[in-house]
Amino acid sequence: MIGERIEETGTLVRDGGAFVLRRDLGGRYSLELQRVPVDHVEKRVRVTGVIIGDDLVSVEGVTAA
Repeated sequence: MIGERIEETGTLVRDGGAFVLRRDLGGRYSLELQRVPVDHVEKRVRVTGVIIGDDLVSVEGVTAA
């Protein structure tokens, strides 16, 4: 639901010029990032943020999971 806060774990992957979280629970979120988390690409991460569209998250933080 738009406006819902999330905290999800999964694998951070590049998809063309964008970043996507492949969720541990299944599915994926496209990520709107303020900074590019290059150290976390292709690694398991925890993402916190707010849902702003269909499967689109405005990310507040990315940390190693």
